[in-house]
Amino acid sequence: MPNKSLRLAALGYACSLLVIPAKQSNPSGSISILPSNSQLEILWEEGEFTEGVTVAANGAVYFSDIPSGKSASGRILKFDPKTLETQTYVSASEKSNGLMFDRDDRLIACCGANNGRMALCEIMPNKKIRTLTDTFKGGKYLSPNDLIILPNGMIYFSDPRYIGNENKEQTNMAVYLYDPFNGSVIMTIDSDIIEKPNGLAVSPDSKTLYVAETNNGTTGGPNDIKNPKIGRMTLNSFPILSDGSLGKKKVLINFGDKTGIDGMTVDTMGNIYAAVRSENRYGIVAYTPSGKELAYIPTESLPTNCCFGKGENSNMLYITAGGGLYQIKMNVSGYHPATAPIEKRKDTGWISLFDGKTTEGWTPRGDIQSIQAVNGELHLLSNKNIWVVSKVQSTDFEIELEVKL
Repeated sequence: MPNKSLRLAALGYACSLLVIPAKQSNPSGSISILPSNSQLEILWEEGEFTEGVTVAANGAVYFSDIPSGKSASGRILKFDPKTLETQTYVSASEKSNGLMFDRDDRLIACCGANNGRMALCEIMPNKKIRTLTDTFKGGKYLSPNDLIILPNGMIYFSDPRYIGNENKEQTNMAVYLYDPFNGSVIMTIDSDIIEKPNGLAVSPDSKTLYVAETNNGTTGGPNDIKNPKIGRMTLNSFPILSDGSLGKKKVLINFGDKTGIDGMTVDTMGNIYAAVRSENRYGIVAYTPSGKELAYIPTESLPTNCCFGKGENSNMLYITAGGGLYQIKMNVSGYHPATAPIEKRKDTGWISLFDGKTTEGWTPRGDIQSIQAVNGELHLLSNKNIWVVSKVQSTDFEIELEVKL
């Protein structure tokens, strides 16, 4: 746990702080990413178990505080880098864990078990929580943990179970792909490939998914908490295929009998920053895309996650560890896939959205009963208002549409 002597007084749910150096050994590593004089600094440490740090478009930093007990729902906090104030953003967050803002600056959350919502959710502007998906093939998820949003809006999320005695309605601790355009979900990784998935990250070219395999042997039951059967602890990469499915796994790092990684992020150079929880050497460890260590940033307490800031703080690495929020200045900027520019097509000119033969790519919404391709025309069948979406992933385009009523 964090050093109690460094705690700062809070007024209500908000507190103004001074930035204080954290007490632990000095960071070390390649000057290409880590300034020689950089030190880890404490921003806030009034939580129980902080997680899921992320940053909004305006540079504000958000993170989860997860209580261990069932009676408390958890909360989401907001840190303002300009005022150095931390305040409660959502007071009852349904055991939110991993967080990330999408291209429209909507806050997406993985809400876990132990009396949480057990779903992938959106935190609405009014602070209410909206479920995006909470079941796969009729069964509730185990405990959504972490997520990554691609430039095209697709969302990968991990679903392990570390705590909580809710019924287990999934046989796999898996990684899923959620399509926000039509609400569909596919399983991309099962327990045969990754025993227990945790943190996720994606390469700047969106071609590689990184998955932390962190099997501590617990799934929330009383027996495995007392006598956990430790499994694989690895960092892995998967090629992302055109349909969002994943190619063959490559093990980048095997931690052996040491605890592995929780959350992760990447910089614009493609380096991976991982919250390593090995008891004999815990902290944020930076790796090349091939798994070679570049830098080590010790933390006061076991780390859980990290992310880079935005704007003038794009080279600031924010870290959740123990019950606190920390920062350290780097020599590189972070990569934010959810808001990264979408690569433009090399070809130009008109792009056909309807080939006159099939309705592939078109999704009925609202009160449309069906969409049909008839004699080279796209027919929308509805007796009410019409709303239809074509799944197009491109930029700077016009749509030419002729409507017959």
